[in-house]
Amino acid sequence: MKIRLFTIPNLLTLANLLCGAVATVSALAWGSLTLAFALIVLAAVFDFFDGFVARLLHQDSPIGLQLDSLADDISFGLAPAAVMYALYGAMLGYWLPDGAVALVIFLYAAFGALRLARFNIDDTQRSEFLGLPIPAAAMLCASLGLLVERYGMVFSRESLVLVALGAAWLMVSDLRMFALKFHGFGWAGNELRYTFLAVSAVLLVALGGRAIPLIVVIYVLISAVKHFASPATDCRKEK
Repeated sequence: MKIRLFTIPNLLTLANLLCGAVATVSALAWGSLTLAFALIVLAAVFDFFDGFVARLLHQDSPIGLQLDSLADDISFGLAPAAVMYALYGAMLGYWLPDGAVALVIFLYAAFGALRLARFNIDDTQRSEFLGLPIPAAAMLCASLGLLVERYGMVFSRESLVLVALGAAWLMVSDLRMFALKFHGFGWAGNELRYTFLAVSAVLLVALGGRAIPLIVVIYVLISAVKHFASPATDCRKEK
């Protein structure tokens, strides 16, 4: 069987990967965390459209699935960890020696790879996710660089390490989190999704970029309440 490498969906996935690679360079070499965040957001756009275009053009393929996970761990695993590492070097605090911090913060990227690998072989994630989706975790971590550069916020080194470790744990946890897959356009069955999107839009208008980590935290809290308040249910796979 001939394997087609350069399909339109695969090119979009490669664009995702390239955005993540350049975001990593931006954080570690160029010192622009705002650019790194913007590139991670752009990578997320490409990540959404590669699957959409693959379904539209009927070009789903096993190589596309594998390539997608490789790209995602660069853009949403390595790049956000690079942002957190660069932030750590710029902030104050004495909790960890500099020699150990890289290993601790880059555990985020390692756990991101575990999350993606589990997703690939788990057929139970469609209407709900198992663990925090790696793009959401990336938005949480990478947006901290935006908050520092654009809004002048300051974080302690200890808090940055705790955020990285917390996001890493959430990605591989068994916490069920709702997916933004709508069941038609009606309100019935989509109440939680519409409400979450409406709240997110209001926060973005009111707070700008400062709302991004807050939106991720709200997503996690709502999912946690839903998880512990609901009986165990099957999940159906959804990217």
